Formats: sequence, C-alpha cells, structure tokens
Amino acid sequence: MTAAGRTVLLAGATSPSGLAIAKALVAAGARVIAVGRDRARLDALAGAVGSGSVRIEQASLTDEAEVAALAARLDAAGEHIDGVVPLVGGWRGGGGLAGQSEQDYRALESSFTTVRLVSRAFDAALRASDAGRFAILSSTAVARPLAGGANYAAVKAASETWTRAVAQGFAKAARDAGEPLRAAALVLRVRSLDDVIDEVAARIVALWDEDPTLLNDRIVDVV
Repeated sequence: MTAAGRTVLLAGATSPSGLAIAKALVAAGARVIAVGRDRARLDALAGAVGSGSVRIEQASLTDEAEVAALAARLDAAGEHIDGVVPLVGGWRGGGGLAGQSEQDYRALESSFTTVRLVSRAFDAALRASDAGRFAILSSTAVARPLAGGANYAAVKAASETWTRAVAQGFAKAARDAGEPLRAAALVLRVRSLDDVIDEVAARIVALWDEDPTLLNDRIVDVV
C-alpha cells in the first residue's frame, strides 16, 4: 500500500507544517481535505499546493457541533477518509512553574480539544478504511518536561494518551470482528517542528507503506 489514492484530512491545515504535508501528500498521489477556520488562508493553501487534489473545508475544530457537521458533510459527499492528522498547537511558556498561567493553559488546551473531537468524529470512517491512519504531532518535552513548559508538556501528554486510546480502540474493534488490523494511530514526536517539517511530511506520507500492526500505538521520534 502507498499514499496514492488515499484521502487524508489535515485538521488545522493552514500552518507551515500543513502546507508542507499537503504538498508531500499530493505529490505522492493522495487527496487532501484541508480544514481550518480562516477561508482566506485555506484558499491560499490550495493555491500554494497548486493542484485540484485539495478540498478545503471551513470549520472550528474546537466546536463539537461543527466537527460533527464536517464529518456528516464529507460522508454525504461520498468522501472516504483514510487518514486524519491534527495540526493544531502552538507554544506558550517560560517563567518557571510560577509563570504557567491559566490563560496560557487554556489556549494550549484547544489543541487537545481538537484531537479529541476529530478522532471521535472520524473514528468509524478510519476503521472502515482498508488502511486508516490517525497521527498526531507531539513533542519530546513529554519525555522531559521542564517547569517553564509545564502547560505545554501537559497538553501534549494528554494528546498522546488520547491517541494511544484511539489505537487500543482500533485493535479491539479488529479483534472483536475477527478481522486483521487495518487502522493505526500513532504519535510523532519532534523537538522543534520548524527544523524537521520536511521529515515529518515524508513520515506522514510513508504511513501507508507500513504494516498497521507495526504502526499502531507507536511513539516515533522525528528529530
């Protein structure tokens, strides 16, 4: 299997990493559904990729009703989702433990909300695919949290835990149905995303080259 012919949803696609991953997927023959709140930035992404293989969808990824409506809209349009990659995040930190404000935490927590909402909304679609993939971008800070980044590391750790639960759900569904595992959920950890954007993009494209039993519930360092 390869990424060619797959449909991959990028949740929060208008970042530099979203552009790099969209370009890599399209170059590999995949179709991208780019989701975000800002229509102008989504249009710019589609123009930068320069292909008819990008469908743009406007939605707030922290709004449960909007995410559910997105999933229903794509299903009604006959879109068969083979991959979901949340690309939301950001950094707030510094000032030691005392500098970790509640405002900063709530801003960072929105990325975890997106991971939860999109994984639930597209769980059935990924299990129905013959090669469903769910991958999040996390941080090496989870393995070595610092006081000045406690909020950030805590949110990333929560997202990793949730993704591992998604992986267990995939495995249980296959086992209960007496079928081979076809879907996989995994974590890609980076130290500095800006330094490894191209490597991350290549790693996501390669998800469909690998056996799901070797991918599911894995934490992969991309550094």
